[in-house]
Amino acid sequence: MKLIVGLGNPGSEYRDTRHNAGFMVADALVDRWRVRDQWREKFEALLIKTAVHDARASMVAGGDQVVIVKPLTFMNLSGQAVAAIAGFYKIEPADVFVVTDDVALPLGRLRARREGGAGGHNGLKSIIQSLATQAFPRMRVGVGRGDNRRDLADHVLGRFDADERDTVSAAVLRAADATEMFLSEGIERVMNAFNAAEQTDPAE
Repeated sequence: MKLIVGLGNPGSEYRDTRHNAGFMVADALVDRWRVRDQWREKFEALLIKTAVHDARASMVAGGDQVVIVKPLTFMNLSGQAVAAIAGFYKIEPADVFVVTDDVALPLGRLRARREGGAGGHNGLKSIIQSLATQAFPRMRVGVGRGDNRRDLADHVLGRFDADERDTVSAAVLRAADATEMFLSEGIERVMNAFNAAEQTDPAE
């Protein structure tokens, strides 16, 4: 069993903000798999547990069940929900794939890693603390830093500008592709396929 975690903040006031890039990828996946009506609230999260079929009617995860999660604890406490769900379903950290925003990456760029530190991201920090390990794979979606004079919290909690939306939408779909690749082929394949391909600025 695999656990896919899209990070973000709950509530309409945070919808489509930069900090909710992980939620956007989770939503893209459930739309692709046509299971949006299966969201239920459990362990302080919205989750779907399913043997996943994608929109092309082929098995994504080789018949394995997948739990896809959007924590409702707000970003800084994301680890509470992730640890509770991973514990309940007996999912090892290596099978927990976290998708999150990253201000250090240019807008629209993706980067996958097998494990690592929080890099200043409070959601990842919370998950590391709650799982008591850094050894879980993750995909970062670049949201850019924007104007350095702008407060960072205001930036990540702000919505994408009109001229950013096409780039972000394309990145969300690529991140959904990467997540499906993780399910079927593992994190090494994701890193090999996506990290090198993401070296050019997607906005150019």
